[in-house]
Amino acid sequence: VQLQASGGGLVQAGGSLRLSCAASRRAFSTYVMGWFRQAPGKEREFVAAISMSGGTTVYTDSVKGRFTISRDNTKKTVYLQMNSLKSEDTAVYYCAANEGLMSRSVNRYDYWGQGTEVTVSS
Repeated sequence: VQLQASGGGLVQAGGSLRLSCAASRRAFSTYVMGWFRQAPGKEREFVAAISMSGGTTVYTDSVKGRFTISRDNTKKTVYLQMNSLKSEDTAVYYCAANEGLMSRSVNRYDYWGQGTEVTVSS
């Protein structure tokens, strides 16, 4: 599956952005979807994941209550709504897909989008 992420940009602290990730395959609903991010000089880290049906979501602690992951299987798209952004949220954000179980591990995901850059100014 090919993934195309979009929606990044420059925003002031406290602002919001909505990231989107469109998938190319009809079987989108058979993939667990995740969002990861990588800040300069740091390793790629888990942000959020959503189950195939959208009924289960998990988040890293630092974004709980601020970010919301969702998906629309009819549009083959997963979203990441980011509110109350902080400077530490600055990173390149990647969407990813895996054909198995919900996971926070980078290594568990089989397919990756190209990344979209988010910069939060303080």
